[in-house]
Amino acid sequence: MSALMSESDPALMQEVFDAQGSTALRWRTSTAAERIARLAKLREVILAHREALYQAFQQDFRKPETEVEGSEIVPILDEIRHAIRHLKGWMKPTRIRPTLLTWGNRAWVQHQPRGRCLVIAPWNYPLNLSICPLISAIAAGNTVILKPSEMAPHVSAVLARIIATVFKLEEVAVFEGSLPTAQALLDKPFDHIFFTGSPSVGKLVMAAAAKHLSSITLELGGKSPTIVDETANVDQAAETILWGKLINAGQTCLAPDHLYVHEFVKARFLAACQKVLQARYGSSALAQKNSPDLARIVNPRHTQRLQAMLDNAVQRGATVLAGGEVDVPQCYVAPTLIEGVPADAALLQEEIFGPIFPVIGYTDLDQVIEQINRQPKPLALYLWTQDQARVHHVLAHTSSGGACVNHCIVHVAHTGLPFGGVNNSGVGSCHGHHGFKAFSHERSVLQGGWLNSIRVFFPPYTAARHRLIRFISDRLA
Repeated sequence: MSALMSESDPALMQEVFDAQGSTALRWRTSTAAERIARLAKLREVILAHREALYQAFQQDFRKPETEVEGSEIVPILDEIRHAIRHLKGWMKPTRIRPTLLTWGNRAWVQHQPRGRCLVIAPWNYPLNLSICPLISAIAAGNTVILKPSEMAPHVSAVLARIIATVFKLEEVAVFEGSLPTAQALLDKPFDHIFFTGSPSVGKLVMAAAAKHLSSITLELGGKSPTIVDETANVDQAAETILWGKLINAGQTCLAPDHLYVHEFVKARFLAACQKVLQARYGSSALAQKNSPDLARIVNPRHTQRLQAMLDNAVQRGATVLAGGEVDVPQCYVAPTLIEGVPADAALLQEEIFGPIFPVIGYTDLDQVIEQINRQPKPLALYLWTQDQARVHHVLAHTSSGGACVNHCIVHVAHTGLPFGGVNNSGVGSCHGHHGFKAFSHERSVLQGGWLNSIRVFFPPYTAARHRLIRFISDRLA
């Protein structure tokens, strides 16, 4: 079987898909030691390609090496470490106590690999969001076809080399390509599909999966709101929120999308933000543009989109408080704070996915909650406050995939927490044990024992038997 992955080659994809079917059957009985060995080998080869990854990210995003390490490699290493440490326990059957109706029998839940899995990864974190679901799939005993994004071609090429070094094609294969490749793969009856991307494309993936009744995990996005109330630690909020907003030039599904800040602290918060921007990226527009610590937008088309959103808001009366510069050929958008954006402007209606931060002053928290609830459910919600009653109030009256209080984004790094969206922002969860379960079928097993209590329900249905069953019903009521 050739290792060459050409764009949308139906014969090659079918060959790999068929071969992985046989492997998936063998891997169904794979041991924890075998799966751990695969994960350990993957970790070893990723680290061997560290310098190549630095160069690839520089070519695709001008992404700083430290940011590559912190946002791409560290999460992968932590996910592998966590899986290796806990995999034996995850794989053990879970004993279930008998109920009144099943007394005398044994029951347990067995975690079976789903089988052949498809992972479609996005361009914004092309290594992290390719490898982390792969780790969960391998830990659960599955084969994988991985489709990375064509919009980060240099990272995709290194990723393909890593996978080819660790796995045979009939185990894990990478198909590089664009929309035709993705469509051809989605036509196949995978046992599970894991997609990370936009809600609009997620709907298409869900429709394709429905044709084969494939199970799915959809990690999507949305406009994640941030609230800074009048009790918040303003300096800490500014430092942390701007980190979350500007990492990877704002091209993060979890990034704080827009900010509600109480009028009582708004001026202090904005002043703190200005200080953070100058301290981190330079005191002038030119210094910030030349900063080695700011990544670039992925391509000119996405840069033009951000420029159009920004221009539209300004033309309609919004005020740029910081930044505002856009250089399309250089794929550069300055870290930008903007206020007075009309409610129906694109900046407040579409997921921004860039370093532009609309600021909205407020005095009534319940009105903010009402505005949040009028929008599709976001992937995350961030609240900065020292009032614990307010924490409970906001969490009780809003819905989001995840939430942070006096922090942002870091909940995705907690391998013990389920990471995922809700409705428009996603379906299903991943990371750690939750990722293992996403790629596993939880099979219920019951084994009959010494007391076959179900005989009570056998015909013939005599009057005495009816009274006995009715007595059981009354005990259950």
